[in-house]
Amino acid sequence: MATLRVLGVDPGLTRCGIGVVDVAADRSARLVHVGIIRTDAGTPIEHRLAALAAGLREVVRAHRPAVVAVERVFAQHNRQTVMGTAQASGIALLVAGEAGLPAATHTPTEVKAAVTGYGAADKRQVQTMVARVLRLDELPQPADAADALALALCHAWRRGPASASVAAGALTPAQQRWADAERLARR
Repeated sequence: MATLRVLGVDPGLTRCGIGVVDVAADRSARLVHVGIIRTDAGTPIEHRLAALAAGLREVVRAHRPAVVAVERVFAQHNRQTVMGTAQASGIALLVAGEAGLPAATHTPTEVKAAVTGYGAADKRQVQTMVARVLRLDELPQPADAADALALALCHAWRRGPASASVAAGALTPAQQRWADAERLARR
């Protein structure tokens, strides 16, 4: 069965959650990698962003995702937090672009609704559903890592089963019909 490998990124400067999952056309999923990229708040911003980029490049190199899903930055009351999140999000999108990977963004509400069925779910509910879907013995920790896995699952599920086949190198139904017609025409 064809699978779609998705890298989910929960952007943050101090803690950036990363999760890689393989999702089959039947929506079943398997954990490939989960972790956190950390940077020290006392380090100059340019070094923090460079460290984040290096960590994301390493994950892309090691796990070869077909697509990158990043949490969409939304307005928060704390400007410092939203600025750091936006910068980290930009780095994740840059790394995807450098690797020639398609990238998408999803709001926290979209992710929660896709994973739990409820757009206002709390962090514990998201962790619980991610653990259940990926058949994990324990809840993924910290919450940033669980959020990254939820982003990856959301992206694969929202794109539909056909995207898993296309990403795995299979043809879409329309492409398959065209290829079959070409093959018949050559006989």
